[in-house]
Amino acid sequence: MTQPTAGRAWHESPTLQVLRDVMRAAVDVRHRVGRSTRLSEVELATLEELSRHAIGPAALARHLSVSTAAATGIVDRLSSRGHVEREPDPDDRRRTRLRLTSSGSTEVRGHLQPMFGRLAELDASFAPEELVVVERYLRGALAAIESVAPAASEPGQGSA
Repeated sequence: MTQPTAGRAWHESPTLQVLRDVMRAAVDVRHRVGRSTRLSEVELATLEELSRHAIGPAALARHLSVSTAAATGIVDRLSSRGHVEREPDPDDRRRTRLRLTSSGSTEVRGHLQPMFGRLAELDASFAPEELVVVERYLRGALAAIESVAPAASEPGQGSA
């Protein structure tokens, strides 16, 4: 399939077709996991982000591209289920930090662990020099995707 973009022809190679399939499958996984856990997609995204690191509410709002008020509601719902805890920020006790609880971690891992395991096996099947190429491709793909809607702070959200 060839489509014009910015004055030049674009050919959807097999690699680009598979990348599109991966992106679609990632969205589908979030829908299915959301249904089975009775969590919204934004709640799942919150748990995924907090599984990487504890952050403040304003930083979470920016990550989710929602207002700080909306982020507060999301955190309230997850907190009521025992998945997220608010705690004083160790660097600035005036601030609050959000932390994933063991319940939240179990919720995320329980549904996604089979996928993570298979991805780890796949990763281990490549030689180091192949992984360098795969990583370069994926970083370039990420940059291209983010160029459509770059992550930016929304007005009125303040800093973390």
